Amino acid sequence: MSQTFDRPAADPVVLDRLKARIQALRAKTIANGCTEDEALSAAAKVAELLDRHDLSLSDLELRASACERRVYETHRKKRVPLDDCIGAIAHFCDCRVWREKNPAGEASYVFFGLPADVEVAHYLAELIDNAVRAELGRYKTSTDYRRFRHQDRHLANASFALGMVVSIADRLVAMKASRDQANETTGRGLVVLKTSVVDAEFDKLDLKLRSARSTSRMVSTAAYEAGGAAGTTLAISPGVSGASPPRNRPNGN
Repeated sequence: MSQTFDRPAADPVVLDRLKARIQALRAKTIANGCTEDEALSAAAKVAELLDRHDLSLSDLELRASACERRVYETHRKKRVPLDDCIGAIAHFCDCRVWREKNPAGEASYVFFGLPADVEVAHYLAELIDNAVRAELGRYKTSTDYRRFRHQDRHLANASFALGMVVSIADRLVAMKASRDQANETTGRGLVVLKTSVVDAEFDKLDLKLRSARSTSRMVSTAAYEAGGAAGTTLAISPGVSGASPPRNRPNGN
């Protein structure tokens, strides 16, 4: 679901091509049998496409670009692991993000920014959400997991997922810094320009947002570290020209 604001979008043909490439990459996600390494290699690829798209636009075209909302539905009423990574996704894509609830009480994330950026942000949210669920499923089949008493397994599940998304968030932040540094060599203040456009449009929304209060959480150190290790081994390095070759791995439930 998306909503377009006042100004006409710049270079719609190029944007449509980028969206088509993202849709092609989305078809390779874990939900369709792709491994987590292949899925996150696709994330790195889509970052390359996004940077090429941005660099192909003039400053005038960027300033003329309309901002959009793109909503990622969680279909959950309670907290989900993606909560702890959503800010890093928005930062990676030069977007704003906030959390809303629908009439049924289910949470959704609203990305706000330039059209290509919100498209990539939504794609990454879906990608990482699927990757965490797939890795957690595999973890539940491991010897280490079976050592937890039945009454402790809910804590182990939450700890593993938290460790994984925190690890991925840290890597997205580092990846973003590397991309920004590379783009600065063009001599254009691309990030500053995009931020000014998004900020100006965001201010027009006049939203009354409040910061979420941080809460302390009990974690299982062993499960958290296992999740962190899973996040660290995922292939999200920038500069990837294609997906990694497939590996034969059993699917967990």
